[in-house]
Amino acid sequence: MTTILLFTLGACYLAQLLVEGLKGPLWVMDRLSLSRDGIADGRVYQLLTFQFLHGSPMHLLMNMIGLYFFGRAVEELLGSMGMLRLYLVSGMVGGLMQVGLAFAWPSAFSAGVVGASAGVFGLIAAFATRAPEQPITMLILFILPVTFKAGVFLIIEACISVGGILGPLLPYPFFHSNIAHAAHLGGMLTGIAWIRFGTISHSPFNFWRPLWTRRQPRRESARAMPKRNGKNANRKTEELPPAEFISREVDPILEKISAHGIQSLTARERQILEAARSKMARR
Repeated sequence: MTTILLFTLGACYLAQLLVEGLKGPLWVMDRLSLSRDGIADGRVYQLLTFQFLHGSPMHLLMNMIGLYFFGRAVEELLGSMGMLRLYLVSGMVGGLMQVGLAFAWPSAFSAGVVGASAGVFGLIAAFATRAPEQPITMLILFILPVTFKAGVFLIIEACISVGGILGPLLPYPFFHSNIAHAAHLGGMLTGIAWIRFGTISHSPFNFWRPLWTRRQPRRESARAMPKRNGKNANRKTEELPPAEFISREVDPILEKISAHGIQSLTARERQILEAARSKMARR
């Protein structure tokens, strides 16, 4: 799914350039970018279309880099459709936050919004919420490598977004740009909520797990789980009820991902996650 989204963003940008060449840039932006006037006129489809437009090749490149690195990790955790839902919903919630500010303070936030960054920040937040201790390395200006823990990186980005929202509202704006900071913040909040209150499920009607169905995770570490032989293990896990299966088999693995990253999983643990996806999809 990450690869499909990358090719889709690239294809949409090429189509955008083609239409802009034929109709003019304003023709595309007026109809497909997200704006206060567009939502007021009932063009709610803009909450989706703005995510596939970009303001420049560099804007597109930065979003594709974020999608490539974080999309793959989240896709391993949530599955292809789970990652796609998180990505699109994060973009929509971020867009709604940005438009909400435009309705409240049109003089400061009236510009139209384009870009996949709200969805990408949803993926970043999901990754950082699940594995806050995981180190990630950023290249500042594509040259200087800087390493942060994922949780620290998320806090930094959230602070930048809050500053970007508050800056234009001050009498003498100290932090003003054409970046849709509220969209970024909305995407981050969606990613955090998705992991904290969600479930690993492919069912389009079951991607939120009610709080009251949650079980306390086992105190034993994932490495202390008893070993079973392949076919017998698969048969026993398949026979467990979904709630017990999640409590006994999946929760310890999720704890391990949170502590050591998804790359620390063994082949058997990855098979258990796949079995969990199949089991939840059949509910």
